[in-house]
Amino acid sequence: MSRRTAPRRAVSRSRAPLALALGAALAAPLAVVGPAPASATGRYTVTALKFTVGVGGRSCTVDADLYRPAGVDAAHPAPAVLTTNGFGGSKSDGTADNGKAFAKRGYVGLVYSGLGFGKSGCLISLDDPKTDGKAASALIDFLAGKRAADDGTKIDYVTKDAGADPRVGMIGGSYGGAVQLATAAVDHRVDALVPMITWNDLSYSLGPNNATDRRVPGAAKWQWMNGFFLVGEGQPLLVRSLDPSRINSLTCLHFATQACQTIRTLNSGRYPADKTAAFQKYARSVSPVSYLPRVKAPTLLVQGQADSLFNLNEAQATYETLKAQGTTAKMIWQSWGHSGGLTAPASGELNLSKGNLETSYVGKRILSWFDRYLHRKKGVDTGPAFAYHQDWVPGAGRPNGSYATAPQLPALSQKLYLSGDGKLVDNPAKVARGSREYRNRLIPTSHSESSIARMIGLPDPAPHDTKGTHLDWTSEPLTAPVDVVGAPKATLKVLSPRTAKVQNSGDAADKLVLFAKLYDIAPDGKKTLVHRLVAPVRVPDVTKPFTFSLPGIVHRYKAGHKLRFTVAASDDAYIGNRGVKPVTVTSTPKNTGVLRLPVVR
Repeated sequence: MSRRTAPRRAVSRSRAPLALALGAALAAPLAVVGPAPASATGRYTVTALKFTVGVGGRSCTVDADLYRPAGVDAAHPAPAVLTTNGFGGSKSDGTADNGKAFAKRGYVGLVYSGLGFGKSGCLISLDDPKTDGKAASALIDFLAGKRAADDGTKIDYVTKDAGADPRVGMIGGSYGGAVQLATAAVDHRVDALVPMITWNDLSYSLGPNNATDRRVPGAAKWQWMNGFFLVGEGQPLLVRSLDPSRINSLTCLHFATQACQTIRTLNSGRYPADKTAAFQKYARSVSPVSYLPRVKAPTLLVQGQADSLFNLNEAQATYETLKAQGTTAKMIWQSWGHSGGLTAPASGELNLSKGNLETSYVGKRILSWFDRYLHRKKGVDTGPAFAYHQDWVPGAGRPNGSYATAPQLPALSQKLYLSGDGKLVDNPAKVARGSREYRNRLIPTSHSESSIARMIGLPDPAPHDTKGTHLDWTSEPLTAPVDVVGAPKATLKVLSPRTAKVQNSGDAADKLVLFAKLYDIAPDGKKTLVHRLVAPVRVPDVTKPFTFSLPGIVHRYKAGHKLRFTVAASDDAYIGNRGVKPVTVTSTPKNTGVLRLPVVR
């Protein structure tokens, strides 16, 4: 896929199969539960509805289905569950299974196609509270009996806390996850949220910079962002008789204008101060990072360990913000995310193809969350503050399956030091003096993953690094297992005279970019890049030490295995350095890089 934005070509017939495949792939993993069993037939009715809403200066239609459980009426009301699709999906894909599943369990369900998708109108606005949040709020008015659908349908059988305050929970994944937080920020009638595999800050998601100084943009995640862009701009190929309210302009067909400008800035590989400020301001304005202070609804965050689009750090950032401001929040790290992991053979893991809501650990936690905050069953245990899936633990016969629980996230408890001879040692006194150099080439020489290949089911080569374009530090074989749970951090000092001459040019693209990652080296030499995750770092200043986070992981390094910390010059899933920038890393016992790990003892 080209790194350049080409709106007119994005909808050409030659790209139609790719757009269709991407649309299906992006939406497929984002339903929360599997199909309702056949025995559920007759336990609820489904009514198709349309709602005209005014958002973003446009009037458009929201396409929805109302699920009414048998026996629910004004005299016997029930709480409601509101849900919508992942990016590229609609109410008719796996999202509909949410309505079926919760209607079967006695909840009124309202399942709708998000703005710009399916048969709903308006532009794709990236879950902006002012548009997507406002549209969802209009649907809550309907659940409250405050407004009618376009055909005149009104309802009076949703449990209420007050006159126009219905008991409403929300659930959904990815694009259908962030919209929950956007809705809760503009409408405090929402009573419970379950956002799954979603983002905290789109400026980080699309152009991640794992350095402490986030004012500098990172490395554009060109495969993921252009895959989504193609799906959005290719809507005429995916939907017939497109609603006119979904058309923007010839240069930005179906997205909000600022969204297209963001993609173009990232694809350009150039980040002058004015464009950087505009990109970050917009991306954050449509992200929870900017509006979480207004979110008061109890929130159960579920994030995927196998996710190079929205990694665990995003959920952790949201969780810590909610907790700090006093919002009730708990967090689960499940095995699967946008990058796969759904086939992990583990009892107790939520598996959408099996529809094991009642029997999976995550499913039971979701049901308990809604029991507590929608049915108001105060005696219900909603589980521990933090839980994480362990792929090295068989779940059979365990109360929590393959999940471990904790009252809080593990601390950065173990330090390792970067020795000049390429070793990773546990004591600074063991650090050998030495200097080593790597340099980037004009084309990427390291591979972590192909996001596009994974999206459409094509083979993805194993991770690799080209000699001379990366540096490794490797531990001795471990004498006992080491369980890393969370986001490691590293402090590093590099020498790059060529970068030092240009890094203050006013264009952040002239600053050095490096890609850090952790490998697991088996006794036979086999390398595993855990969930194929890397940390792009745009170095703030190569004349000073800098600190950065790696993506959060949950991984057991077995006894006899080695831990390898790698810094690479490039990664072909990202837009990296502009120009060749040689880099030297020097170590002495009193002055060397440090890697800190969150280890569970």
